[in-house]
Amino acid sequence: MAIRKIGVLGCGQMGGGIAQITAAAGYEVIVREITDELWRKGFARIDKSLAKFVEKEKMTGAQKDQTMARLAGTTDLARFADCDLVIEAVIENFDEKVKLLKELDHIAKPEAIFASNTSSLAVGDIAAHTSRPGRFCGLHFFNPVPLMKLVEVVRTLSTTDETYAAAKTFAESVGKVVVTARDTPGFVVNLLLVPYLLDAARAYEAGVASRDDIDNGMKLGCGHPMGPLALLDFIGLDTIYYIAEIMFNEFKDRRYAAPPILKRMVNAGFLGKKSGRGFYAYTE
Repeated sequence: MAIRKIGVLGCGQMGGGIAQITAAAGYEVIVREITDELWRKGFARIDKSLAKFVEKEKMTGAQKDQTMARLAGTTDLARFADCDLVIEAVIENFDEKVKLLKELDHIAKPEAIFASNTSSLAVGDIAAHTSRPGRFCGLHFFNPVPLMKLVEVVRTLSTTDETYAAAKTFAESVGKVVVTARDTPGFVVNLLLVPYLLDAARAYEAGVASRDDIDNGMKLGCGHPMGPLALLDFIGLDTIYYIAEIMFNEFKDRRYAAPPILKRMVNAGFLGKKSGRGFYAYTE
C-alpha cells in the first residue's frame, strides 16, 4: 500500500499536530474542519509551532514554508476522495466518530486505510460501522504531537497484516517510535497511566499529602518529568474523566472509577491548563 496523500479529520490540538508532522515529513495533507474559521485557526497554531522549530534551529525557514505549502484546509469531505490514509482526530465521542467515518466511507477510495486517533474507545467497534474493517486500525499519537515520540498502532480483530504494516511504516516515516497494542480500551499507555492519575487525585482528596508534595514525590522519587496532578491539568481533567468512564464501563474495575473530586472539578469548570484552573492556577 503506497501512502502519499493523507487526510486528517479535525484540526484541534491533536489533529493539527498530526497534520503538522505529516506535512513536515513530505506528505500532501488535507485537513477537514466543520468551519473555515476552525481550520484556519488550526493552521495558525501549526505556523506558530513551526516557527518555534525554526527559532531553535531544528528546521530552516524554507522547510517551514514548504511544510505549510503541503497543507490544505477544507470543510468538504469530498476532497478526501483520493486520500491513501485518513486519520480521524475529532472529539472523543463514539457516535460522532462513527457518523463522520460512515459518511466518509462512501467518499474515500476502497483501498484507502482509515485510522482513528482515539485514546480510549475500542477501534474495532468504530471500524465495524464502515465497509472496511480490514483496512482500519488505531494510530494513537500523544500530545503534543510534534514533540512526543510515541505512536500506538492498534490492531483490531479484523485489521489485515497489510494494513498494519502500512500504518506502522507510515508512523515511522513521520519520525515516531511504534508500539503495537491489542484493541482494548486504553491500549498500553492509558491502561497503565489512567489508574496512576486517578490514584494521585484520590491521594490528594484523602489528604495523604499536599498537591506540591504529591507531585514532587513522583518527580524526585521516581524521576517523572511532571507530577501526576500537573499532568492531569496538562491533559485536561475532563478528558481524563471521560476516558476513565469509558474504561470503567468496559472493565468494571474500581481502578478506573473516577474519584469524586475529579467529577466535582470538571462540573465546576476546573479543567486544568486549558481553562486556567485545575489543581493549579494558570495565567497567560
